[in-house]
Amino acid sequence: MTAEKSPASHYVYIVDDDRDVRRSLSFMLGASQMHSHPFGSGEDFLDAVPDLQPGCVLLDLRMPKMDGFQVLDELAKREVDWPVIVMTGHGEVPIAVRAMKAGALDFVEKPFSEASLMTCFETAFALLDRSAESGQQKQAALQRVRRLTVRETEVLQGLLAGESNRRLAARLGISLRTVEMHRANMMESLEVKSLAEALTLSIEAGLKPAPKQD
Repeated sequence: MTAEKSPASHYVYIVDDDRDVRRSLSFMLGASQMHSHPFGSGEDFLDAVPDLQPGCVLLDLRMPKMDGFQVLDELAKREVDWPVIVMTGHGEVPIAVRAMKAGALDFVEKPFSEASLMTCFETAFALLDRSAESGQQKQAALQRVRRLTVRETEVLQGLLAGESNRRLAARLGISLRTVEMHRANMMESLEVKSLAEALTLSIEAGLKPAPKQD
């Protein structure tokens, strides 16, 4: 990744107990127009996570107290899905593979070249950008679904579960005509032209289908 292609909004969090490594990496990343934030321990990084912008994590696996595997485990528990690149010693490929199975995106062996690291970042930030775009789409879909009344939402959930209008009417205790009215209003509120579009939007928003009736 060249300096011209490195957006200023790209953040890299360096987690390594070696001060010299943190300094050299920060210098390298700064020259590539990335925002680097060094942390001397996994604990310090995890304490700061709630206040950090989404970014890429450059994580040393061998650290005292809390090692890289424990950091990966804690990130998974907190549902922080930022891309993680782990740093390993030379010849520690089996350990790196174990880290990737634990959720790391990629690994680099120390000492690593700037080119190899930038290649990892290119993949990591592309993944992060796609994740951000997906999150924005979900929020937009959720905002549209939230326009619905309680009854319109119930109708949409029933349709998502594969219920017919007649089945919906029986389950909700309303007339077929009322179901059709709520369905039409629901389509209008969601600004969609087809049922397929409405269902796709509801799935993007994370709406759950109505539970199946015995």
